[in-house]
Amino acid sequence: MWMPDLLKLKNVDSVAFREAMSRFAGAVHVVTTDGAHGRRGVTVSAACSVSDNPATLLVCLNRNNPLNIVFEQNGVFTLNTLSASQQPLAVAFSGKEHLTQDQRFALGAWETIDTGAPVLIGAIASFECRLIDAKDVATHRVLFGEVTAIKTGASLSPLVYLNRGYHTI
Repeated sequence: MWMPDLLKLKNVDSVAFREAMSRFAGAVHVVTTDGAHGRRGVTVSAACSVSDNPATLLVCLNRNNPLNIVFEQNGVFTLNTLSASQQPLAVAFSGKEHLTQDQRFALGAWETIDTGAPVLIGAIASFECRLIDAKDVATHRVLFGEVTAIKTGASLSPLVYLNRGYHTI
């Protein structure tokens, strides 16, 4: 098994790393959950597929926000991929406007399909997941979800995050 040279990794300055990563374009998503422990949604760009058999994806959530534990407690989440026209939702769910969860969710139209986690009507794609694993890696909690339902929307211009700002392709 290949292992990175950890000594080299420890020499990377976190500020330099964040600056370099700001040049790494990423799709913008709103990840949502609902259940016995409450409803929550946050904007993320750190999400990707893990496998197609079984369909599995991962989402990275900052552990500095103690409210993000709700995703793990509920055991379900939906990854909603945003289009360019949905930038206001990305901003609202980012927390920068200090909106409550109710205020955030009021800005979109939602439905449920399989798990009870909110699915954004009009998203480019939504992936409902059951949590199958979670790992702490440095400042983040990586959630692994097995996809239980998929809803695809129109093939619109996606919203991406690059150079600390929103852009479209």
